[in-house]
Amino acid sequence: MSSDLTSVLVGFARTLRNAGVHATGERVEAMVAAVDALDVSRPQDAYWAGRLTLCGEPDDLPVYDAAFAAYFGGRAPSPPAASVPAKRRAVALFAQADPNGSGGEQAGDDLAVAASTAEVLRHRDLGVLSAAERDEVRRLVALLAPATAARPGRRHRPARGGTVDPPRTVRRMLRQLGEPARLARRERRDKPRRLVLLLDVSGSMAPYADALLRFSHAAVRRRPTLTEAFTLGTRLTRVTRALRHRDPDGALRAAGEAIPDWHGGTRLADSLKAFLDRWGQRGTARGAVVVLFSDGWERGDPALLAAQMARLSRLAHRVVWVNPHRGKPGYEPLVAGMAAALPYLDDFVAGHSLAALEELVRVISRS
Repeated sequence: MSSDLTSVLVGFARTLRNAGVHATGERVEAMVAAVDALDVSRPQDAYWAGRLTLCGEPDDLPVYDAAFAAYFGGRAPSPPAASVPAKRRAVALFAQADPNGSGGEQAGDDLAVAASTAEVLRHRDLGVLSAAERDEVRRLVALLAPATAARPGRRHRPARGGTVDPPRTVRRMLRQLGEPARLARRERRDKPRRLVLLLDVSGSMAPYADALLRFSHAAVRRRPTLTEAFTLGTRLTRVTRALRHRDPDGALRAAGEAIPDWHGGTRLADSLKAFLDRWGQRGTARGAVVVLFSDGWERGDPALLAAQMARLSRLAHRVVWVNPHRGKPGYEPLVAGMAAALPYLDDFVAGHSLAALEELVRVISRS
């Protein structure tokens, strides 16, 4: 198998992982070995080889179909007709295109061409995409599954190990008329941390606003009750309800109607203060992972922004700042607002490309 085909298959597995499928290294190796051993002759053949090796449960199948269609283009192949015997279906499915063995090389070329767009777009700047490239990126962003790590909750659940559960132990003794009973034990129930997304929708962030809102839509759809989304401009706007729409385009239309200061000025300090006073201080930001999408341009006093960032860092579990210019060569955080916020950040990452957003998913998932 050529190295180009291997890199294409590994890239597809990476897309699956970002979409929430548990595509472990062992499963990826099995897929590569299956494609190599079967000598597939079409991208559709690779679809079945990957589906059999990368999917571990029924819930993975629709995600796999969507990821395959987005990554390789087109639609996921339909299952073979049930009337064809299983043995004949397998032979027809993995038949070589050339009896002399050249079909495998042609398959590698077909797969590489089909996936080349997705691989190239992973590292393209989101602000300079063509209309066709933007549509392709939208399909891939919709597959992302941002989610925070779990933390020990306050409530407990019965367990075989852990600490002694006095109430349950006493109830067991009472049922046995006070005779000693086996000790009941309990453990803390894990609970995912809240995720709060704050998006700068000012004019300077206009080239990236669409992709970042779609990323927020993917996060809200993943955990609707544990994710909050707000926009920052000249005022604060909560767009969580709008982003709960199932359809990404419908969600963005609803969010656009709710945002009164779209592509306007930037008052990060005032908007952040409004968020902390009305939402953050009351519990939304407490112990949460807070992600700010902004280039750091601030029309107000940077000292006020620094004061609000200090408040936020004391409330949140982690503060992540996503700057689209962070991934560009030669960038330095010299903008006054960015320099004022930098001391209070736990992570400072790029957000200019699909690959950067995939990395952001991993940053959010850290404990």
